Amino acid sequence: MTEAWLRRIITDLRVGMLFATRLPLPHERAIAGADIARASWTLPVVGLVLGVLGALAYRIALHFGLAPLVGAALAVAVPLVLTGCLHEDGLADTCDGFGGGDTRERKLEIMRDSRVGSYGACALAISLLLRIGALASLAGPAEAAWALIAAHAGARAVMPLSLRLVPPARTDGLSADAGRPPPMSALLAALLGCVLLLLCFPTTKNPWPRFPRVSPR
Repeated sequence: MTEAWLRRIITDLRVGMLFATRLPLPHERAIAGADIARASWTLPVVGLVLGVLGALAYRIALHFGLAPLVGAALAVAVPLVLTGCLHEDGLADTCDGFGGGDTRERKLEIMRDSRVGSYGACALAISLLLRIGALASLAGPAEAAWALIAAHAGARAVMPLSLRLVPPARTDGLSADAGRPPPMSALLAALLGCVLLLLCFPTTKNPWPRFPRVSPR
């Protein structure tokens, strides 16, 4: 029983990583929509990994004497590469659809178009500028690290709940194929996200841990 339970957890983690990132992890069979729905509880864990890798890029940049703005840009770029700009593509499609479409059908038609329009391009530019500027304005690498982890894990923690509560816009596509995540998957994702957020945000009794200071070369 314990072995089967552990194997299922490992499988769900692998499915979550394969769905949300481009990491070449081995998997025995093709991933179906139902697999993604069941494994949706792992999305905050995926966010944790992406946040840690982004924070590592920020720390390395500062170690070699690069400006915080450059480090922040690299910290934002690393998750973009690892996810294949999955979320940025969705942001651009959404802004193009709602900005250029006047009916529901027209909005969905624009969103399905792979080309990026003016609304999508502007939304991407503003999103990247805000993220990089926010990171660069923080006091140091420790603060940036916890902020990255909180942002990536917290944002992905609400995705299963959203998929469960909001019906798909189309009758076809990945969301419709996956269906609603099981209640336990959505609940576990939300709980994991809350725990990670509580660990990342400092209080007077639980301040941010400090990384060892390394002099730039």
